Amino acid sequence: MSSFRYQLRKFLRFSEEAAQAEGVTPQQYLLLLHVKGSPGRDWASVGELAERLQSQHHSVVALISRCEKLQLVQRRSSDIDRRQVNIHLLPDGERCLAKLAELHHAELNTLSDIFRIPTINTQD
Repeated sequence: MSSFRYQLRKFLRFSEEAAQAEGVTPQQYLLLLHVKGSPGRDWASVGELAERLQSQHHSVVALISRCEKLQLVQRRSSDIDRRQVNIHLLPDGERCLAKLAELHHAELNTLSDIFRIPTINTQD
């Protein structure tokens, strides 16, 4: 367990440093990642992002505002429910995320043995 936690922390440190090298904070990178990772659509609601980031709603709103100033994301009212605000990636956000995703993918490949889930034999 210690080795796993150590390698996990190393990966998280890598992620933090990679994001900062691209001019975004680690939280901004995660916000972009979760917007892009929304299943079956190209946006995420503020509430969904708060859940994914495990953050308070008001903190996510402030994070979105900072990302908007960097022209990474855009708020749009929902076509279905005008009370809901959807967050969409802008071209600069897509580019930033694509570069960081490529770096993260390469780093994850170096950790494939460490993050492999062992098979448990329940036949005994």
